[in-house]
Amino acid sequence: TGVTKSPPSTQEEQQALIDDLQAHKTELYKDLIAEKASPRPGVIELMDEALADPRVAVGVCSASTKAAVTKVLDVTLGEERRNKLNVCILGDDVSKLKPDPMIYRTASERLNIDPKQCVVIEDSMVGLRAAKGAGMKCLITYTKSTEGEDFYGEGADAKVPELASAGVTFDKIFGPLKENGLDSEILVGIKD
Repeated sequence: TGVTKSPPSTQEEQQALIDDLQAHKTELYKDLIAEKASPRPGVIELMDEALADPRVAVGVCSASTKAAVTKVLDVTLGEERRNKLNVCILGDDVSKLKPDPMIYRTASERLNIDPKQCVVIEDSMVGLRAAKGAGMKCLITYTKSTEGEDFYGEGADAKVPELASAGVTFDKIFGPLKENGLDSEILVGIKD
């Protein structure tokens, strides 16, 4: 049987309850992630290719909080791979969230890289708008729930259902940019 408590009566008690509920929700989320989370096909392979190249910076930009994202990254990428990231900008690190481009601009500033040299891999329209607003190329890996969205109409440089099945590799993304310049089209013959 549960204990019935009186509702909080002061602002401080209300805030304490909100904070406790948020902390409990985060712990439940971490438990769920530990049991169920897995990376989308091809993400690990592409990330490992990029991490192996000393000329390339690799990062994660997520609007979620550090408490939530760190567990997801440790489960899906592994702590060792997560620790190799050159930058990890989270919702706690910026004052404006996607679709505002601040999170991607912050990443390129911290890395001291021109946004035109960056390629963002996103799975949502909100993320696409943030990447394009920051002046970066954006590859969309859509899901069943987002496959009907007009990503090209919003400026996507390429879109695929998933990296692995489409045969997306580091060289297929960056090869054309190295050979033909930063304005080159990416994933020609691979993208939808």
